[in-house]
Amino acid sequence: MIDNYLLEELVTFASEKTLAKTAEKLSVTQPTVTRGMQKLEDELGIQLFDRQPNRIVLTDTGKLAAEKATEVLAVNRNFVQQLQNYAARQSVIKIASIAPGPLILLRVRSASFSTQISIDKKFITHDQITTSLLNNENSIIISDQKIQTDQIESRYLGTENLYVNLDKFMYLANSQQVSFKDLAGLSFVVLNDIGLWKEIIQKYIPNAKFLYQEEWAALTEITKYSSFPYFSTNITTVNPQQRTSNDDRVRLPITDEVATMTFYANYLKKQRKSLTPLLNEISQNWPNLS
Repeated sequence: MIDNYLLEELVTFASEKTLAKTAEKLSVTQPTVTRGMQKLEDELGIQLFDRQPNRIVLTDTGKLAAEKATEVLAVNRNFVQQLQNYAARQSVIKIASIAPGPLILLRVRSASFSTQISIDKKFITHDQITTSLLNNENSIIISDQKIQTDQIESRYLGTENLYVNLDKFMYLANSQQVSFKDLAGLSFVVLNDIGLWKEIIQKYIPNAKFLYQEEWAALTEITKYSSFPYFSTNITTVNPQQRTSNDDRVRLPITDEVATMTFYANYLKKQRKSLTPLLNEISQNWPNLS
């Protein structure tokens, strides 16, 4: 069995023509390349190189060997890639989040991902992130924190932006956008399980009242027969189950800085390579502002 690195040296030499350039291209020393070429000839029992003073070139057999080596390396790379892709499809990547928005996106888009995922329905708190990752309880935790340690790193995924849906006859509905202060004193119908957003709306909307509902169906029913405003985001609108039918409310963006939440994928550095394909797919599926 010929080692791949020997074939790689042969193919590189055929392309670069000199030992010095081959060594530079492969980031090894020139003596390492020389030894590798000799070893390849010994293992094949064939002369591949014509060695002359101050010059070494491929023989005709060596040129053919380089062509065949190129084909073998391509087959080997394809072999490895296919196995890695298959293994990724067979494995299940566990994901948790500190907020509901990313989990909604993952549930809706999961069928299009090349990797199987398992979503933790319980929200993770900030102080649980590091322990959960180090204990391999979750492979990815989506949070609003960018973490960088010796073992953990983060990757930007996207933002979630809060909107308010107002009755079209309200004076505010004529605006292009609103602030939390503009919403002071109003009563809102709100899903109870909204993670960090719950604290934000309670803190930043003065004198507001919140009618919390456990189920989206109940919230939808209330909005049908009342003029209560409710909140949505650029993420919640991707879920068909969280779209209110026959709703003529006006959807306005909230301009306060805290009405935009930036999300990162936190994961172990040693798992970066295996998680990158899934993280790419999550980023590509992240909703734009609307």
